[in-house]
Amino acid sequence: MIVVAGEALIDLVPQGTGALAALQPALGGGPFNTAVALGRLGSPASFCSRVSSDAFGEALLDRLRETGVDVSSVQRGSEPTTLAVATVGTDGSAAYSFYVDGTADRLFATPSALPSDTRAISFGTCSLVLEPGASAYEELMRRAAAQGVFTALDPNIRAGLIPDADAYRARFKSWLASVSLLKLSEEDAAWLGGTPREWLAAGPAAVVMTRGGDGLTAFTAEGGEYAVPGERVEVVDTIGAGDTVNAALLHGLAVRDALSARALAELGPGGWTELLGFAARAAAVTCSRAGAEPPYAHELAG
Repeated sequence: MIVVAGEALIDLVPQGTGALAALQPALGGGPFNTAVALGRLGSPASFCSRVSSDAFGEALLDRLRETGVDVSSVQRGSEPTTLAVATVGTDGSAAYSFYVDGTADRLFATPSALPSDTRAISFGTCSLVLEPGASAYEELMRRAAAQGVFTALDPNIRAGLIPDADAYRARFKSWLASVSLLKLSEEDAAWLGGTPREWLAAGPAAVVMTRGGDGLTAFTAEGGEYAVPGERVEVVDTIGAGDTVNAALLHGLAVRDALSARALAELGPGGWTELLGFAARAAAVTCSRAGAEPPYAHELAG
């Protein structure tokens, strides 16, 4: 079981140009997208979050169930669902503004235990920023790492939500001792400061950096550096692409029985190139269609 911990929300995606373009609601949130992608790829997955009991919340849980994701660890609340208003650029890139005050996912409480068959747990995005839930997720991260669970982190920076950038950067550094795999974009890295080698020295066994259409690069604690180019595709938008990379990496490691720091060290050039190539193909499929619609396993076969 791969547990994904974090928010589920509604993306409001413009259907045209201009400030008053019609907005189409779409299911989203970085961790939610990662959980859906894991389910579509065929990995046993569980979602750990707090979700509203409103109609949007029910739709979010329905999608997880349809994808085969276990939702028994989801907490419920009467508060509204978080909304994210997307702006899609001419190149398909997406930017967001958020409506988060008083929403259900902010009140997440640390669960007493993870599912007994948990092999890995993934964290990221808004859930690690918005209090009081952020501290609860942080506690879960540290506890899982202390128990030997493979821990993945994608900070997926949303700068508009972070009131104190320096405090968040310091908090990010404090998480690294509890992280097995750090995945982040070039934009995230530039905002956070530091280098892959500096982050590796703080704890992770590997860092994977996404470079948009230029591909992905992995850096390992043993000094390895492995890169693959991006898959060429007609980009509709990039919503959910990074989340798909998260899922593809975790799925690929799971099928290789490599969800441990020691196993990551043993992947070698061939293993890393194959894994990164799989993640690049998966992200390309997501970019080729509107919204966060990650691929199914059969779409990546061959």
